[in-house]
Amino acid sequence: MEKKKQCSVCDSSRQTSYGVAVSSLTELKTKACKNLHISSDPEAIMLVLDEDGTIVEDEDYFLCLPGNTKFMLLKEKEKWKPPQTVDGGTAWLMRESVTEDEVDIAVPLNWKDLAKQLKQDLANILLMSEADLQTLTDAPCDQLAAEMQENVCKTKKLQDTLQRVLDRKEEERQSRQILELYLEALKIENKKASVEWASGSSQDVVDSSIDSSGSSTLSCRLINVLKEKSSPELSLSNQELQVVIKENVDVLVSALKVEKQKALSLQQACEEELNHRLEQVKILHSLSSCSKGRKTEEDNVDVAQTKRKK
Repeated sequence: MEKKKQCSVCDSSRQTSYGVAVSSLTELKTKACKNLHISSDPEAIMLVLDEDGTIVEDEDYFLCLPGNTKFMLLKEKEKWKPPQTVDGGTAWLMRESVTEDEVDIAVPLNWKDLAKQLKQDLANILLMSEADLQTLTDAPCDQLAAEMQENVCKTKKLQDTLQRVLDRKEEERQSRQILELYLEALKIENKKASVEWASGSSQDVVDSSIDSSGSSTLSCRLINVLKEKSSPELSLSNQELQVVIKENVDVLVSALKVEKQKALSLQQACEEELNHRLEQVKILHSLSSCSKGRKTEEDNVDVAQTKRKK
């Protein structure tokens, strides 16, 4: 004999609902049409979850739903709508007070409903959201045990397990966020490193042109940057930094119309910035080499293990 699932069904008006016991989605449609006096072909109607309008068409999904799930039957051209609040949701303002007994009764209803689902079938825990799991974890252990008709020790172990599951999900979520940030930062660093490496490869050519000419190689743009920027070395490329460092200090004084001490300080700042950039490139290459080395070691280990198995 097939196991029956207890359900309730209503029409789009929600004025009347019927409780039925069925073993399949097709049987539910048939009984729903009969009880709600709908003459349409069961295949032409649609069943949705009353609470959120989720369409239920898959037989396996129907069987996974917990008992006492409420369905809504929709005829052709009918659409699911959330329940309407006649008073606009302000009826509680008309009440003079809310007693303590009323609060105590209302609060545990949620976890009690979840406990009833677990009592019927513990596998229902697979269908629960993280919020539902947290609600069960926060419920009083002795009361939860009584509701599920289990001993307190087993119920405590269940709550501890649920808490570990929630903690692991949170750790996975945080790890995923950290990994995404790391990959984004690595992408930016690799892009900067490639640009700096390309600029550095042309430094020797620049050096030779400076030495052979023996004259100033300061362009108009470079002079303007050195004059207008408060920290011009941060706005210069590696090639331009090299030009400033190699330039004769008297040429800098003449071109920028500054004192010799300031020209020397400018050259020193440019040299420090260039060294800093080169150091960053070395670090990136070192990290890249370590990463490649580690990957090679892992590949060698995998090959060795494969050979042993053979």
